[in-house]
Amino acid sequence: MRTACFVDGYNLFYGLLAGTPYKWLNLRSLLSHITHIENPKSSISSIDYFTSPIKPQLATLGRISKEAQDSYIKALRASNVTVHFGRHQLEPAKAPRFVGRHTPASRQDKVDIWKLEEKETDVHIAISMYRAASRQTACAAHECIEQIVLVSGDTDMTPVLKAVRADFPNVIIGIILPYRADSDRPAPGALKNHSHWIRRVITADELLSHQFPDRVPTHKKPAIKPDYW
Repeated sequence: MRTACFVDGYNLFYGLLAGTPYKWLNLRSLLSHITHIENPKSSISSIDYFTSPIKPQLATLGRISKEAQDSYIKALRASNVTVHFGRHQLEPAKAPRFVGRHTPASRQDKVDIWKLEEKETDVHIAISMYRAASRQTACAAHECIEQIVLVSGDTDMTPVLKAVRADFPNVIIGIILPYRADSDRPAPGALKNHSHWIRRVITADELLSHQFPDRVPTHKKPAIKPDYW
């Protein structure tokens, strides 16, 4: 079963990898493992990874954070993962002042903030998924994508899931939630209701078993695992 995977990098990092020693994740290896469990006939034909460049001035470790992301992107590309970049938009805004957990937010008491948003990623994922499904109407039988797998817990993806299921009923849709095994978050109903199968958690053992080597060969300099990862 030829499978195309679409990965929300921001959702993956903050839902599963942040604060763990498993950031040097070999996506192709992990996704091959999970899709094989769901259906042993699955074979990964493509992986598209969507993210935005880190802004060093806003990152915890500044330039070091940006260099770590660059190194990881090199490792992904060396494993035949296609990387797509959106952008971060930073602009001044206002938000209700935080007083305490037991004090409701008030629209009458706002403070100035910097608002950081990731732009273009959701739309890019949705368009890419729909295009992948639509190409199946004109492909050779041995080249057709039979399954699309989304790695995200973002319910903003619901409209494209509904559209793909309605317009291309022969394409199987799978969801891999980037949730840790100790997470108590339920599977979003909007995603579950419009997919054929859903993987609810990824275990620490799975993350550990699917890491890149510390040095990943590329056509140029190797991608080296950041020391603090």
